[in-house]
Amino acid sequence: MNGQPEINAIARGWIQKAENDLRTAEYVLGMEENCPTDAVCFHCQQCAEKYLKALLVFRGIVFPKTHDLVVLVNLLGEGCGLALNIEDVQPLNRYSVEARYPGDWDPIDVPEAHEAAKMARGVRDAVRRLLPKEVL
Repeated sequence: MNGQPEINAIARGWIQKAENDLRTAEYVLGMEENCPTDAVCFHCQQCAEKYLKALLVFRGIVFPKTHDLVVLVNLLGEGCGLALNIEDVQPLNRYSVEARYPGDWDPIDVPEAHEAAKMARGVRDAVRRLLPKEVL
């Protein structure tokens, strides 16, 4: 397939950005005091979103401009081999908006931020299992 190296490069670009989001979230989560948990959770959501978009690109599936992880997982379909359920990603959805903007949101505590990081790593691991080393 002539377009495969280009597709691999685009998917790899999404993965690099996703890895940066996860590294940022984990670094900030290590703060001893005044951890900005909203920023941690936003980067966790972004990591998951970008990993899912990398897999969609690799599979040749067109996706809309969205931050909704449920939409992205549903686009992949049940037969894609992704070892994730909607419940594994849906909790991260709130952070795409609530973590970035002021509003009447529930506060995010440190344990919740740790859980968001765990979910982001779960998405990362599930997607990476489906991608060849040339993409990673």
